[in-house]
Amino acid sequence: MNINRRSFLQSTSTAFAASILGAYGQDLVNRKPRRVGLIGAGWYGKSDLWRLAQVAPIDIVAISDPDKNMLAGAVEIAKQRQKSGAAPRTFGDYREMLKQEKFDIVIVGSPDHWHCLHAIAAMEAGADVYCQKPISVDVMEGEAMLASARKLKRVVQIGTQRKSTPHLIDAKKQVIEGGLLGKVGHVDMCCYYHMRANGNPPVEPVPDFLDYEMWTGPAPLRPYDGIPHRRWWRTFTEYGNGIMGDMCVHMYDTARWMLGLGWPRSISSNGGIFVQRDGKSNIPDTQTATFEHEGVTCSWTHRSWGLPTDPDYPWALFIHGEKGTLKASTMRAEFVPFDKKAQPIRFDCLFEKEQYPEDVGEKDIELNAAPATRRHMLDFLAAIDQRSKPVADIEQGHISTAACLLANVSMKLGGRALSYDPGKRIITGDAAATELLARAYRAPWARPSL
Repeated sequence: MNINRRSFLQSTSTAFAASILGAYGQDLVNRKPRRVGLIGAGWYGKSDLWRLAQVAPIDIVAISDPDKNMLAGAVEIAKQRQKSGAAPRTFGDYREMLKQEKFDIVIVGSPDHWHCLHAIAAMEAGADVYCQKPISVDVMEGEAMLASARKLKRVVQIGTQRKSTPHLIDAKKQVIEGGLLGKVGHVDMCCYYHMRANGNPPVEPVPDFLDYEMWTGPAPLRPYDGIPHRRWWRTFTEYGNGIMGDMCVHMYDTARWMLGLGWPRSISSNGGIFVQRDGKSNIPDTQTATFEHEGVTCSWTHRSWGLPTDPDYPWALFIHGEKGTLKASTMRAEFVPFDKKAQPIRFDCLFEKEQYPEDVGEKDIELNAAPATRRHMLDFLAAIDQRSKPVADIEQGHISTAACLLANVSMKLGGRALSYDPGKRIITGDAAATELLARAYRAPWARPSL
C-alpha cells in the first residue's frame, strides 16, 4: 500500500466514522492522536487495533507479544494503518512495554489466561483499557479486574460488541422495547460450530522466535506441541473455559442486555467429551447450561459435532415471548409472530465494505463484525472523554463471564445448581464450589489482590 492510498483510506474511513456519532465523531477527527498500546498481537488483538485506527486518530506506540514473528507482522500493518507511517516499538514482555511507554489506551488481545494480569497492569500504568472477552479465566480474576477499574477510575470496555451491532440494536428497539414479544419467559442460546481443535501433534522443541515461558505465564506449562495461537490454545482448559467461555459469553451477554437481566440467581450445567475423544483436546464437545433469573430462564447448548438445529442460526439466541420469538445472531435477526396474520420483521447484518475498503483485503477479518467493533470503539472513546461507563462496561462483562465460568464449575461438580453471591464472593452454602472460584497460578506469577 503506497502512502497516497494509505492517506486516502485513512481520510475516507475517519470521515465515515465521524458521521456515525455526529458532532462527537466530527470532533474526534480533529483530536490529537491518542497513544495506544497493544498486548497480544494475535488475530483479534490486531483486529481490534485496526478498527480503533479506523474511527479515531491514534499513535500506535508499542506492541507486546512473546512471538517475534507475530510482532513483526503486526508492525508492518501498523505502519500502513497509522497516519505517521511510524513503526511501533516491540516488546516480548508487556511489563517492560508499560514501564517504558505511556499510553492513553491499551488493548488487551491476549489469550484468556492472561486477560486479568494484562488489564490490571495497564490500568495501574494509567491507561484506559479495551479488553477482549471473556474478561478472565476464573471468577476471582474478574472480581479483581472490576475492583481495580473502580479503584483506579479507569474506563474499561469489554469486547462483547453485540451491544454495538446495528441489526441487533434495531431488533432490541423494535421488537423487545416495542412490546412485540409480550411477556418473555425463556431464552434459548446455542453454538454448533465445529470449532474444537482436536489433533494429536507430537511434542517438539520450542522455536527460537517464541518465548513459550512468557506465553504460558500463570497457566500450567504444557509440553510444547506446536504454535499455540488462534485455535489450538482454546482447546485446553489450562488456558480458557472452552466453548462455554468463548461463545456462550457473547450470546448470554446479549440476552442480558436485551432483557435487562443482572446476575443469575442459579446456574447449573452438564456436559463432557461424548463424541470427539480421539485427540488431545480436554474441553467439552457437548454441554448444556441453565441460567435462572427472576421470571426468565436462559438455556445454552453447544455441540462441536453434528448439524445445527436451525441451519440459519448455528450460533444464536432465541428470545421466546407469548406473542412470538426473536431469533438473533451476528449475521441476521428476525421476529416471528405467534399470530399468523401479523407481519414478521427481518433485520439484516450491516456491512461497510464500501466505506472501509481496507476491510476487504484484511486477512482473517470478520466482515460482519467489523461495523459493530467500530461502533464499540466509538462508544469506548466517548466514555473515556466523559469519564463514564461504556456500553460494555467491565461490570457487565464480569457478570456474563463469571456466569459462564460458574457453569463450568457446576459441570465439574456433577451439575449441581450454584448460587453466586457477588457481595461476599462465595457460592452460597457450597464450600467445595467456592474453592473452585480461583485457579492456582504457576510460579513466579502471583494472583492479583482484591
